[in-house]
Amino acid sequence: MAFFSLANPLTGCTEEGVDTDFSPDFSYSFVDDNNVKYTNKTEGEYWRMEWDFGNGVTETTISKTEEFTIYYPEAGDYNVSLQVTSKDDDKKSVSKTITVTHTDFAVDFSANIDPAKPNYINLENTTIGDYDSFEWKFRNKTIENETNAVAYFPYAGTYTVELIITKNGETFSSTKNISIAANDSEYFSKLELVWEDNFDGDAVNTDNWTFETGSGGWGNNELQNYTAGDNAVVKDGILTITAEKINDAKVAGSYNSSRMITSGKKEFTYGRMEIQAKLPSGTGIWPAIWMLGANIGTAGWPACGEIDIMEYVGYQPDTVHATVHTSAGYGGNGSGNNKALETAEEEFHVYGLFWTEKELVFYTDSPENVTHRYAPTNKNNDNWPFNKPHFFILNVAVGGNWGGAQGIDNSIFPQSMEVDYVRVYQEM
Repeated sequence: MAFFSLANPLTGCTEEGVDTDFSPDFSYSFVDDNNVKYTNKTEGEYWRMEWDFGNGVTETTISKTEEFTIYYPEAGDYNVSLQVTSKDDDKKSVSKTITVTHTDFAVDFSANIDPAKPNYINLENTTIGDYDSFEWKFRNKTIENETNAVAYFPYAGTYTVELIITKNGETFSSTKNISIAANDSEYFSKLELVWEDNFDGDAVNTDNWTFETGSGGWGNNELQNYTAGDNAVVKDGILTITAEKINDAKVAGSYNSSRMITSGKKEFTYGRMEIQAKLPSGTGIWPAIWMLGANIGTAGWPACGEIDIMEYVGYQPDTVHATVHTSAGYGGNGSGNNKALETAEEEFHVYGLFWTEKELVFYTDSPENVTHRYAPTNKNNDNWPFNKPHFFILNVAVGGNWGGAQGIDNSIFPQSMEVDYVRVYQEM
């Protein structure tokens, strides 16, 4: 009882001492034609100030004496506001119109379709005034400090071109929407070779590839142990990945094989990917040529995206599969298709991917021989993680949920996938 009789007077005294009456105000003065200094003039008891300077710049502070000098590059009227908050969370605001009469610099550019090449846009930086640097941004491209630049849009649609100007450490930008009427029928042939591994040496090139090792099932209850290169041989311009039997138990570790990745070394966004390979045979074998999103370490699977350029299960001979896995559909619900290929085990074939902002097209031997096409109409992060870099994977698995669905024939081993080359073509 004594505790409460002592505490109540103190509490009442604190509440009565709070003054929630305050009047927000600020003053401003022109430092020069395009720089304005703002000073807080609010009276009363308050603790937080939120400034909006009318040009996209905002500041929040609890310093009552802090002043701000704000740059306005273009002439015009700007509505500047100051919102003040008390310790009781009462909010009051004041606003004033600031008139800038001089244009120091104005970001602008022209964008015109080339009459002779309707998929090309001629860009010209027409910005008024002085600045430090600039860059163009369109599609996944960046062009720096070229007053006259050319933007290429191979597919029909509406696109955004942005010009970003840097001046005194600040950035200013302008955007325009560009409409392209038709696809460029010659786009595929315009792609240029940017990387290849022809396996011309006497060992796997570790500047390109890393071996993943282990026998943990690899998310599919696979039974092979991946070795650190013991099962991958380069000879006469051919990479040979061999799955071999270690024992007859048909359990994890009963087989050795290799799995090679280009993660952190060779990663790509968009382009034409082609791999020429000859496939192994027999029930229980499961070779794959595929790609994973380079952000798998942070995004996880399947959010990172998986592109299965070619998969083959030995109990379905002469049939190659192409599949896409995303958060919108993965595992048995992935988007895929297959195609008959009678000489997959006897001859080398090209397994191709044509990857653009619009779609993923899988093909065998030639772009006209399409296995599968993936092109969601309304793209989002769930169904289209394919605007980010991906890396290659080459492996030969044994057993597993799919590869071992009809068991494993131990009499088939050893079995090898032979790879002649891996090539990537992109816009230059």
